[in-house]
Order: sequence, then C-alpha cells, then structure tokens
Amino acid sequence: MRAAQPRCRQQTLALRRQLLGSSCKLFFPKDPVKIVKAKGQYMYDENGTQYLDCINNVAHVGHCHPDIVKAAHEQNQLLNTNSRYLHDNLVDYAERLSKTLPEKLCIFYFLNSGSEANDLALRLARQYTKHEDVIVLDHAYHGHLTSLIDISPYKFRNLEGQKEWVHVAPVPDTYRGLYREDHEDSVTAYAGEVKNIIEHAHKRGRKIAAFFAESLPSVGGQIIPPAGYFQKVAEHVHKAGGVFIADEIQVGFGRVGKHFWAFQLQGEDFIPDIVTMGKPIGNGHPLACVATTKEIAEAFAATGVEYFNTFGGNPVSCAIGLAVLDVIEKEHLQAHATEVGNFLMKTLKEQQIKHPIIGDVRGCGLFIGVDLIKDQAERTPATAEAEDLVTRLKEKYILLSTDGPGRNVLKFKPPMCFNMEDAKFVVETIDKILTDMEKECLNQ
Repeated sequence: MRAAQPRCRQQTLALRRQLLGSSCKLFFPKDPVKIVKAKGQYMYDENGTQYLDCINNVAHVGHCHPDIVKAAHEQNQLLNTNSRYLHDNLVDYAERLSKTLPEKLCIFYFLNSGSEANDLALRLARQYTKHEDVIVLDHAYHGHLTSLIDISPYKFRNLEGQKEWVHVAPVPDTYRGLYREDHEDSVTAYAGEVKNIIEHAHKRGRKIAAFFAESLPSVGGQIIPPAGYFQKVAEHVHKAGGVFIADEIQVGFGRVGKHFWAFQLQGEDFIPDIVTMGKPIGNGHPLACVATTKEIAEAFAATGVEYFNTFGGNPVSCAIGLAVLDVIEKEHLQAHATEVGNFLMKTLKEQQIKHPIIGDVRGCGLFIGVDLIKDQAERTPATAEAEDLVTRLKEKYILLSTDGPGRNVLKFKPPMCFNMEDAKFVVETIDKILTDMEKECLNQ
C-alpha cells in the first residue's frame, strides 16, 4: 500500500537499502538524488529543484514527451496483447524500421530489453553458422543475462573469468589503445588483431560464430572506431564462417546525427549481418528489436522451434515505437544532434587547450566522451578527479557520469532535445569547476 504522505529522501533511501539488493547501485551513492518528475532534458527532485540530464540516452526524444505518452495511453485503452494475433501496429512498426536500415536487414524480432535482443542475436548467429565462439572487444558490456555476462569483459573479469569460447580483441581506441593516432594504419592494425585471434582459435579447433561489438563502444570509454575498421573485421569474420553483430542499443536512432545508425559511420560499404536495438527505441518503455537477414532468420526457423516472446511486439510497445520515430522526424532530431553535438565538441575542445587534465575530446552527434588524464605523456586516467568533477557538477544541478576502464571518461549521452543553451551551461560550469580544482591543487 502506498504511503499517504510523500516520503522524504532519507526515508526512501532507508527503505531502498532495506528492500533492494545492495548490488543495485545508485548514481552519487554518497548523496543520491531523489527524482520525482522529468520533462524534456530536465529532471526534478522532491523539492522541485531542476537538474540538467546529460546521462539519459533512454529518454531519447525527451522525458515524458507528450506524443509518446499519448500514443501509449490511446493504445492502452484499446488493446494490449501478444503477437500471436494479427495487429497493424506490429507490421507498421517493422515496415518503418526497415526503411531506416540497409535493404538486406529486412526481418525483425521484437523483445523487451537490450539484453533480450543481444541474447537472441547470439542464438541467431550460432544457429546460422553452427559455430559457438564469439569475439568481443575488451571492456565491452552487452547485457545482464548469463549468456551476455559471458561475452562482456567489463563484467566477467570480476566474476568467473573468460570462457573458452570467448575471445577478446583490443578496443579500436586511437587515443589510449594499442595503435594510436600516430600509427600509420590503425584500421588494418586493429583488424589484424581480430584476424590473429581467429587464426589462433582455429589452431585450437575452435570455430567463430560471431564478432559482437557496439557500433560505438560506450562502457569502453565513448570510443569512435576508425572508419573502415568494421569492414576489415567483417572480411576476416565472414571468411571464418562467422557473422557480424552490431549492438546499437546505446547509440542508435539518430544519436550520432550524421546517420540514423552508428554503424553507418563506417561507410556505405559496411552492412552488419545482425543489428540489435534497445534503450532509446521506446523512450523509456521496455522495447527492443533484432534486425537480420532472411537467410539467418530462415536458419533459425529451420529448427522447428517457435520463437515466442510474451510481451515482444505488443500493440502498446509498437505504438510507442512508431511515436518515437515520428518525433525524431517531426522535430528534426538527427540534424539537431549534429548541430548541438558539433557545438558541444567545439567548446569542449576549447577547454582542452585551457585545462591540461582534458586529454581527449571525441564523439559524434550527441555521443561525446571527455578523457581526463593525470599527465600528457602517459595519459594516466584521472579517475579520482573525474569522480570529483561529476560530484561537483551535481551540486550545480548537472547530472553527468563517467565510464571507461579507468572510470575517467565523462560521457555525454543526453536526451536528443538537449540544446545549445544546455551545452553552454555545461561547458561553462565544467570550466569553472576545473579552474577551482586547479587552484586547490596549487594551494596544496
């Protein structure tokens, strides 16, 4: 039974600690924020204090967007049931999605979360290739299911470790990776690492089912793989009888601005065999999707085992998915992401000149990483400083988080309605805080 009076923040925190597993973490654990309302790119605490949300790529077109709320409400009043009945929302949505993708990615499966989508992608790859092994990028995270923890170095390194059928390739990071910005051909070099993994696996009698990668590695530190890398990797993987899976769960649906899908940054000549979608697809509603080719889908169906997902592709979810696509088009959010993202990148790079702690600014559209370092020569991650900066930003009513192996990369993935004034506010605040941190360091 709900409490008659709203609880204060400390009461909510005490109940959470009592009732929820301690492994379910909070942002800002030393002083968590209680959020009770949100609209657009802003969130509000129990006292009505407004925070600028630079974290939430799930509320893709903005928190509580009226068009999304209306679509959900109207369809909820009519029908919500499973996909074993005919319904136009399901086929309308699949048709709309197909128009955003290369022609060969024409078969769709609908699910409820990115983890479900990636798990299905793994099943599709294995059924089609009849192989088991998977190549992933270091520090990758693909979901919370057991099958996905197994292919997520970000998680399995702290658990049971790497399975025999999992192979880890270096992240194609040209700032702090194996092959950096001064390398004569980092694309071939990084793809060559994948080729070496395949050859080594073959010598051990292993067979590759898939290369599984985020189109832009997010947990790995907001990485932008050099153009052409995926093409060369796909060539090696296809030659080994495997398929290429592009995980677009964090970065799809126009976030990169130039293109609707982040894998398209690699060039028109690159097409994955399977694409997974989640998070922004439903603007906060549990919705996900897998797109693949007819050949892969037919191999999956050839087992004779039905694929059924109770809530996947239900009329309400599809109505919401359609509404998200409508808003992206109506509000020109792709072009907006390019314009605001370019401005944010430019102003952050101006801060890089001013503040030595900023080692690198990288990104595309409204997917941006700011790599904080202790020194220019070694590029040592400034982990403590990044945490301090994020905490101080919260005190200025800006919500931002960190990622990367060193937890030193500021990650910008705001709702797509994040605007120029928001960008100015964030950069000006970062400038002031870094200046204060520098003065404090000198005084010490």
